[in-house]
Amino acid sequence: MDAHTATITLNRPDALNARSPHMITELRAAYAAAEDDDQVWLLLVTANGRAFCTGADVKEIPGDGKVVNERPYLSTYDQWEAPQEGTPPFRTMAKPVIVAINGICCGAGLDWVTTGDIVIASSTATFFDPHVSIGLVAGREVVRLARVLPRSVALRMPLMGKHERMGAERALQLGMISEVVEPDRLLDRAHEIAAIVNSNAPLAVRGTRLAILKGLDLPLHEAEMLAESFRERVTRTEDALEGPRPFVDKRAPEWQCR
Repeated sequence: MDAHTATITLNRPDALNARSPHMITELRAAYAAAEDDDQVWLLLVTANGRAFCTGADVKEIPGDGKVVNERPYLSTYDQWEAPQEGTPPFRTMAKPVIVAINGICCGAGLDWVTTGDIVIASSTATFFDPHVSIGLVAGREVVRLARVLPRSVALRMPLMGKHERMGAERALQLGMISEVVEPDRLLDRAHEIAAIVNSNAPLAVRGTRLAILKGLDLPLHEAEMLAESFRERVTRTEDALEGPRPFVDKRAPEWQCR
């Protein structure tokens, strides 16, 4: 951890960071630990090697296709839901997630693109969805992409399969990512962004994040009311009282995250 930022690095470069059952278990534990640690205000996810993540490791998928983690098939509630595998639990966590895409990002690797709060990418990053090229339906990954990309692009990527890749600049133009960085600057830039986010009041950051994400699935008025309820909660915190003082005292704020 560095200055309230927990960094989670996908580290199977020889397998292009394809997700194995064991890797999924480790990721879930890492997300839970970061969310539960009061000293962590933000999560940063990146990867080692020339790929960010190429989806599921086909070498570790049994013939019946049933095992998605190390628990017995259908023994837990999450296995009855749409599979999340290594995806951050973005629906239930409060802390923001920054994602730094360092290279090839395809299939289930796209989950980080559509669920990360701030997503940046190396200029050498490429995006595609190979599911139909290996006889599988592109599922949750492209359903999420269809909420981010124009309809024609959201259809084109999965229907073209492995035969067409989107570059980082095109992804930026379409709003799939928010910044393109030279490869040797990617991690430094991700940490710079993390430091900027962490310079703000952490509870206000979380409330703002939740207001936006929870509101996306609601009619506008209900979303506004939910956001105002989050605002009201945060006004009762010590950080909200601290908020105007630095302007008066001409000093940096001292956030307590309480």
